[in-house]
Amino acid sequence: MTIRELTSGDRNRAVEVINTAAEWYREFLPPEEIHSPEMDEAAWEAERRRMTWWGAFIDGELAGVIGSEPAGQAVLLRHAYILPRHQRRGVASALVEHIEERLQQQPDARRLVVGTYAANYKARGHLEKSGFRLAEDPETALRTYYDIPEGRLRASVVYEKPLSRPSGEGKPPAGR
Repeated sequence: MTIRELTSGDRNRAVEVINTAAEWYREFLPPEEIHSPEMDEAAWEAERRRMTWWGAFIDGELAGVIGSEPAGQAVLLRHAYILPRHQRRGVASALVEHIEERLQQQPDARRLVVGTYAANYKARGHLEKSGFRLAEDPETALRTYYDIPEGRLRASVVYEKPLSRPSGEGKPPAGR
């Protein structure tokens, strides 16, 4: 598996991955909350202006996507979608780990924040297994970091994970 930043040239395939993986929402969202398509090319490009898209490739095929968006001391993980045939193979974990590694060079970044549907047990299980914990005040976190419709806000939860730092980093100098 290789991971790299996605460009406009990856847009159509990325949107296809998002819309294919988003079919999963039909299993737990009420019909009025389903958006078809979940994302179109214009929305993908609009998101690209505010965040970085990352893609995981397996044998040259785009298997999953995720976005990372700086928000002060937090970095938001957004739009994580893995093609169904590549789920449960470590793709999502590899994408998150890639972002965490890149953030080691950004001393202002202190934690990862990710919102998901409360009913999305697949995402929630993965997040908990990966060291994320439910935010103490998910509604405030959602209103602070996300611009989503009220229906989606009420149906969502937020997870957070502190970014680990190499030992000694972030500590005051000795003698202070």
